[in-house]
Amino acid sequence: MDLSFSLAETAFQTEVRDFIAAHLTADIKRAWALTSAFLAEPDVAGPWHRALATQGWVAPLWPRENGGPGWTPAQHYIFETECALAGAPPLAPLGIRMVGPVLIGFGSAAQKAHYLPRILSGEDYWCQGYSEPGAGSDLASLSTRAVHDGDDYLVNGSKIWTTHAHHANRMFALVRTGQGERKQEGISFLLIDMTAPGISVRPIRTMGGDHDVNQVFFNDVRVPVANLVGEEGKGWSYGKYLLEFERGAGIAAARMRVSLNRLRAIALGAAGDPLLAARFSEIEIDIDTVEMTELRIMASLQAGQNPGPVASMLWLRTTEVKQAVTRLGVDVLGADALPSEPMRPFHRLNRHAVMDEDALPVIPLHLNGRAETIFGGTSEVQREIIGKLMLGL
Repeated sequence: MDLSFSLAETAFQTEVRDFIAAHLTADIKRAWALTSAFLAEPDVAGPWHRALATQGWVAPLWPRENGGPGWTPAQHYIFETECALAGAPPLAPLGIRMVGPVLIGFGSAAQKAHYLPRILSGEDYWCQGYSEPGAGSDLASLSTRAVHDGDDYLVNGSKIWTTHAHHANRMFALVRTGQGERKQEGISFLLIDMTAPGISVRPIRTMGGDHDVNQVFFNDVRVPVANLVGEEGKGWSYGKYLLEFERGAGIAAARMRVSLNRLRAIALGAAGDPLLAARFSEIEIDIDTVEMTELRIMASLQAGQNPGPVASMLWLRTTEVKQAVTRLGVDVLGADALPSEPMRPFHRLNRHAVMDEDALPVIPLHLNGRAETIFGGTSEVQREIIGKLMLGL
């Protein structure tokens, strides 16, 4: 397995670095560094999205014919790594990395023509309607129902933990349009206008104090049948396809390394503590293992192979190491973590806050990060996948 970059890929790396140096402003970097929520606010990631859109680099995984750059997996890895190391905010993945690939793979020609350009431009901002109050890890138990009524579906039910629903103008959702012998049958994939009558959004405040997620209610919401993706009743297959992109397309090692280095700067006063130094070294090694797994997946994709359950290994290890990084942040701050700042997001604060600016997001990041091993597929689910597909258990 060749994990080295070619001369052409090294030249591309230089091109990416030059672009970042020319377009990533100090204000964008500061705002992202102060973000304690899971996703950057639209006013943080938006300017960076627009800069990348001008360059044609918004959707690294999309083929050229659909508006993507047509990059190889190695180019995608280089791009994401350089953006992370430079302190650029990650773009919201709901449109680019989730519903976009589903539309490319299963959407109608009309759906592709309408939605894909709007995802690339940022005109449409998407949220994901998957989890429900009674259907989280057991997602196939979902009960939000869509019933035919003329040229529309009439949608009733509720979705929960819906990230950025308060910002989104579009939702892709799994809804029940029928029944079958298995609960995975009768589920369909719908595109929903978040401004439609009958939709209400209730904010959920996270442990870290952020308004990142929501509960969304549907009361006789009309959704055109034309907004059905693929075939009715095949939504479970499309939803699983989407999760492969959610779990396997991310590149996290570089961002965790940046976070660890930021903690090192905060911990300068405790530089002589051998136990703390050992913790930093242990996590550095853990990040190295994540990076090597990312490179293994990149090499597999480069060779035209499906990484399969290795993506679950990466998701599992990445979320656990992220939690180790934020837990270390709490230990580094110690009693200095006690002051709190209730206002969110932090980048809109007056610069004279209750504590050093670099320390502001440390505790909220730790508290919010407890969910890392739950959303997108719990650690238990990932271990079951690994045990079944890799170990034959």
